[in-house]
Amino acid sequence: MIKSITSEKYLSLISWLKENRLEQGLSMRDLARLLDEPHQFIGKIETCERKLDVYEYVQYCSALNIDSAIGLSLLE
Repeated sequence: MIKSITSEKYLSLISWLKENRLEQGLSMRDLARLLDEPHQFIGKIETCERKLDVYEYVQYCSALNIDSAIGLSLLE
């Protein structure tokens, strides 16, 4: 099994999340406020220093008002 945090598909998922954040004009601090997390949390996610679990992923998508199923399709 490939470690998910270094896989190409996981990296594409994180890129998709970041692109959506940027398209909405949100800074890392803005998104962190929506998630009630420190802004470093977003930075660590986007640089793959920290892995999102499934529940966090759904909350992340919800905060960005994006369909989590679309991102999951990137992992297939």
